[in-house]
Amino acid sequence: MTHKLNNLTVLGAGVLGGQIAWHSAFKGKNVVVYDLFDDSLQRCRVAHQQYAAIYQAELGATDAMIVETRARLTYCSDLAEAVGQADLVIEAVPEIPETKIQVYRQMAPLLPAHTLLATNSSTLLPAQFAEATGRPDQYCALHFANMIWSMNLAEVMAHADTADDTLRAITGFAIEIGMVPIPIQKEQNGYVLNTWLVPLLNAAQTLVTNGVSTPEYIDRTYMIANRGCALGPCGIMDVIGMKTCYDVMHYWGNESQDAQLLANAAYIKQHFVDAGKLGLQTGEGYYRYPDPAYQAPDFLAVPPMDAVEELVALVRPRGLAAAS
Repeated sequence: MTHKLNNLTVLGAGVLGGQIAWHSAFKGKNVVVYDLFDDSLQRCRVAHQQYAAIYQAELGATDAMIVETRARLTYCSDLAEAVGQADLVIEAVPEIPETKIQVYRQMAPLLPAHTLLATNSSTLLPAQFAEATGRPDQYCALHFANMIWSMNLAEVMAHADTADDTLRAITGFAIEIGMVPIPIQKEQNGYVLNTWLVPLLNAAQTLVTNGVSTPEYIDRTYMIANRGCALGPCGIMDVIGMKTCYDVMHYWGNESQDAQLLANAAYIKQHFVDAGKLGLQTGEGYYRYPDPAYQAPDFLAVPPMDAVEELVALVRPRGLAAAS
């Protein structure tokens, strides 16, 4: 059984959905970006303008290549129209199980018989949604990393009923768009990438939530300890998007009855999501974009002596008077 996955539909125009769509179009695929909300599609268009500049600066894309990429992209808020010609549908809707199940059930009767499905879920399992797809043998996980143009990995995870032909086609698709496939040998929440990344981000958020340190100093610590990395965990949260960070922490906080996770989710909701500060996507999260502080040449530099008083003020526990 051979699948030619040239016509892609991406469900969800958020941060990573938009990246998957743009990159796949750049690599020659015809792509429809679907989202229920027109304002989400508009934000995706704006993001794609930004990606055009990034691809020219970092990947050497020519003006002609950008024009061709744009020509392969369509934006749509009608689900039947969006999936009617799809060879592959990649689901990238919010990390809320009920939302994903609803989308799959709505989509199932609209799909051509040959269409394959993949979830880009970052923490959930394909087995949780296989039945809702109506075609479990043609369904698996294909999880991408943020900043897909440079962090070019794609985690491939099956569930018990995934057909080998589906895995062959999905893995081949990943290679065609320049990804390094990462085989996941058994179902696990978090796959490989988020098994270590989510605890890292949660630990960083705990330091902020509990008033132990500031985002800038948390990131400085990480970036000094990992010399050469481009950003720290708070910066990573901005790239991922605060809404996704909230969804993941809120879901797993409730699942595990973890008070700290729930407190971290509440902090993100209050300070970022409710304020419309969703990270890189909206130009502000822990940092302001396009020039976040962690990109400043002196971000990791030894501070001048006149910074001592400012540092001491941060060291002293809140509410504790200085010794006489």
